[in-house]
Amino acid sequence: MDREWNDSQPIYRQLRERVVALILDGVLNEGDPLPSVRNVAAEYRLNPITVLKAYQQLVTEQLVETKRGRGMFINAGAREVLLQAEREKFLAEQWPRVHATIRRLGLTPEELLKAASPGNTEEES
Repeated sequence: MDREWNDSQPIYRQLRERVVALILDGVLNEGDPLPSVRNVAAEYRLNPITVLKAYQQLVTEQLVETKRGRGMFINAGAREVLLQAEREKFLAEQWPRVHATIRRLGLTPEELLKAASPGNTEEES
């Protein structure tokens, strides 16, 4: 996880987003334990209450479960739930802006697919 925090939103939310990204990217899978609150707090120089608040949000969302005396673990189906929520969020919040930019620039589907194809990076242009 990145060690830098920004001022755009509370740190606990940023930490929650980082854990969500790890789940979506397959770094954390169903049944995997979350790093302990104490370890995350020490490693990232955060107040343990901040880490606990981020983790508790994941519990509230039923993405993570607490096993008394053992820690917190990724729930079965968490990735699918997150994928659906992130897709809906993207389509509602980001896609309208992206689509407007595509239309404004007159980009064709072919140009977009070519730009997105493997091996076609800005460094090569």
